Amino acid sequence: MTEERPDQGFLTTAGETIGFRSDLPAVAHVLREAASASLGLPRKPSIRVVVEDGRHSFPTKGWRSLARDAWELDGEVVVRDVCTAGFDLWLRIENAIPTFTYRRRPPLRTRALASADRSRALLLTRSALISYPAMWWAATKGVAPLHAGGVDSNGNRPLIVGPSGAGKTTVAIRTAAAGGKVVSDNVVVGDGNRVWGVVEPMRSEGGTGRAMPHGRRESPLPNRVDSLAPDRIVILRQGPETRVRATSAEHAAKWLVASTYAAGELRRFWPFAATLALGTGIGPSHPPVAAIAGAFARSLPCLEVELASALDADLGAVLERWEQPAWTLSSSQV
Repeated sequence: MTEERPDQGFLTTAGETIGFRSDLPAVAHVLREAASASLGLPRKPSIRVVVEDGRHSFPTKGWRSLARDAWELDGEVVVRDVCTAGFDLWLRIENAIPTFTYRRRPPLRTRALASADRSRALLLTRSALISYPAMWWAATKGVAPLHAGGVDSNGNRPLIVGPSGAGKTTVAIRTAAAGGKVVSDNVVVGDGNRVWGVVEPMRSEGGTGRAMPHGRRESPLPNRVDSLAPDRIVILRQGPETRVRATSAEHAAKWLVASTYAAGELRRFWPFAATLALGTGIGPSHPPVAAIAGAFARSLPCLEVELASALDADLGAVLERWEQPAWTLSSSQV
């Protein structure tokens, strides 16, 4: 990235390097804001993203229909209003590098929804232009998305899964504040041995940036690393007292799979990935979520952690003091 060209940049997400260019200044700002501290120096991209300043639809005459508002011809794919984000997509793959070209052409209904809920529209734009292309291309190499976070806290490297509000983001914030590393607080891709973070700003009540739903604000993800190898799975929940217990691989895998499919952040990814796989003939129609979740769970210790206070508890300290299959610790001791 150079200061002279704010419309261009490079970022690493989901283990992929995206080189992007936007002819629309407002969209370029959205891309840079989403990439945050992950913006990097020019390098060879594994994915290209181009946002054109065009209002005409991509030509599809003579193309074969894939689904409603999706067409294919010779391995190229066009999707109208992709992910209901207001952009048309034309995907082509040249020299083993996919190029995602977008034109902003929101239909009336999408425009109305964006006006009514601007934060939703922003999140959909980030997903359609950054996260989903990277996750899809990564999935062609055998990884799968997981709704989980990953940190390196005092040598403990938990893969953290849990419902919204359980404290995953708080753990990431506290880990970074203590000098630890964070791969993601929310979404990763993994291969059963390692996870790579999907870049996005953190959303928390203590954030200082853009206002988002549920009283949260965005902040850059601090002390971010591209990947890590988890040493355990932690199912994170809130409870009346801080408590740790061992759990089965089957239970942990079920949590990983169920949380992934229940995540609103990934709701539009599955049809996005299936359409591109069908049209290009590359990669699986559905990433191997269950198989990879099972591989992690079978190879790692699996714990269930209840925190008496998501704001006060320190997961690193809890894991350091855990020695027995079940014990309790008052929040004042953490």
